Amino acid sequence: MEFAPQPKTAFAAVVVAAGKGLRAGGGVPKQFAPWRGVPLVRHSVEHLLAAGATPVVVAIPNDGRAVAEAALAGLPVTLVAGGVMRQDSVRAALEALAEPGDVTRVLIHDAARPDLPAHVITALVAALDTAPGAIPVLVVVDSVVRGAGGFRQTAESRDGLYRVQTPQAFRFGDILAAHRAWDQTREAGDDATVAQSAGLAIALVSGDERLRKVTFAHDFLATDTTPDMTTRTGLGFDVHRLSDGEELWLCGVKIDHSQGLSGHSDADVAIHALVDALLGAIAAGDIGDHFPPSDPQWRGASSDRFLAHAAGLVRARGFAIGNVDVTIICEAPRIGPHKTAMRERLAQIMDIATDQVSVKATTTERLGLTGRGEGIAAQAIATVVAA
Repeated sequence: MEFAPQPKTAFAAVVVAAGKGLRAGGGVPKQFAPWRGVPLVRHSVEHLLAAGATPVVVAIPNDGRAVAEAALAGLPVTLVAGGVMRQDSVRAALEALAEPGDVTRVLIHDAARPDLPAHVITALVAALDTAPGAIPVLVVVDSVVRGAGGFRQTAESRDGLYRVQTPQAFRFGDILAAHRAWDQTREAGDDATVAQSAGLAIALVSGDERLRKVTFAHDFLATDTTPDMTTRTGLGFDVHRLSDGEELWLCGVKIDHSQGLSGHSDADVAIHALVDALLGAIAAGDIGDHFPPSDPQWRGASSDRFLAHAAGLVRARGFAIGNVDVTIICEAPRIGPHKTAMRERLAQIMDIATDQVSVKATTTERLGLTGRGEGIAAQAIATVVAA
């Protein structure tokens, strides 16, 4: 997965992946086992990196460096050896972050919660403007009872009860001091417990059901029926003006023509439509959300970077690209001679087989802006399937 350069961010991240993961079974700890086609820990790390977290420190088992490096290959992360208890692992990661001395805010997340929505990250970071700590929670909607010996005893009020999730967010200096002061003989259920023991106020923000914890062997089964395990389809459309003095790029292929397309990047209208189709399939916004045209860093940028980013997001959400179909709408140039090269280039960028890519062309019978030769339009459809 490629990550677009992010603006300077105000938070680092710790991912706790140092446990044994025995309840899930398998030959490796669950955080390194494949979930939706990708090692479990990689999902949350990629979500944090995509949201702008930097640096990211992952706490791993003392004897797990090789498997961790394989699971996180290519990602800009730092690995540290964890400890016996969870708080030992968190403290080791926090101490690693403390060395540069420039971290002000940190999110601490469990690798066992792989599906990390961006809106939760945004809410947590924003909450630190007014509180030293913040945690995502869900209200308890089921009845709550106390039991003993396998029998119901008394009903309990669910008023004021919440289900706690991660990541949990803190002002860095406060949570580091709290962990340093924590009695290491006591086991802390989460970092909010450590923070509250040091007198820190913890704000509550809305969590998300997608942040469910992967715990047991059946959680890894392909028969999972949560909404994210469905086949999805996205549509994309784009149009750019033809101008003198511009290069003409279509589907990542440079084409000799008297005019080129005008736009903030290289104006590859076909790739732009395809990026929107992929993002639409996973409900991840549109190309402008990820690569704002107002940002000068994208001026003249090659659109293959946008497509690689979108394909990476599809995989991070637990999907694989099933097939894509692009239609280029123009009077000229002729697309037929270039279709094979276009299909091969798109497949290469998305890291899929060429027979999963279709490129077609049509005209508007000289009607409209494309018919008058003023511009080129493209539409695309993409289908993604559960990995």
